Amino acid sequence: MSTTTPRPMRLHHNAFITDDQEATRKFYEDVIGMPLVATWAEKDVLFGAERTYCHTFFALADGSALAFFQFADPADQDLFKTAFEPSPFRHIALAVDQDTQDQIRKRIAEAGITEPDTFVLEHGYCVSLYVTDPNGLLLEFTVDHPDAERINEVRKVSAREDLARWLAGDHTSNNTYR
Repeated sequence: MSTTTPRPMRLHHNAFITDDQEATRKFYEDVIGMPLVATWAEKDVLFGAERTYCHTFFALADGSALAFFQFADPADQDLFKTAFEPSPFRHIALAVDQDTQDQIRKRIAEAGITEPDTFVLEHGYCVSLYVTDPNGLLLEFTVDHPDAERINEVRKVSAREDLARWLAGDHTSNNTYR
């Protein structure tokens, strides 16, 4: 694929099911600082049945959003519920600057959220603050290394070769930034 191949511009939204729109609102607005920018109360014929639901959107600075559905009918809620098995390898990573990460960390502590629902990892190329939301979704707030552009260019040059090496069984780390 060439660099001129058209590709998506940005994330528009990523959607999940919530059992509690208000707990979700408090977490995203009050703790994380992402404003509620839209609430859609809707009724549609979806997948063979009329379904009534509430769809909320919490904004990121670039205009994209995290969105949450809650259904009026408990049977619909159970049918579409997002099941999350706890795993640090399934998460949404959001870019932040150091000041924003520090403020989010402070609000997380003030909200009484502690380990294992929050932790920090130093990846070398970035430092990440992780927190689990009220729905079981793991969020990562990432501060890039000051030299991130150069690091990304280095990884881009060898990305295919690095993948081929790993797939061939050579699992030696190529992260020299830790």
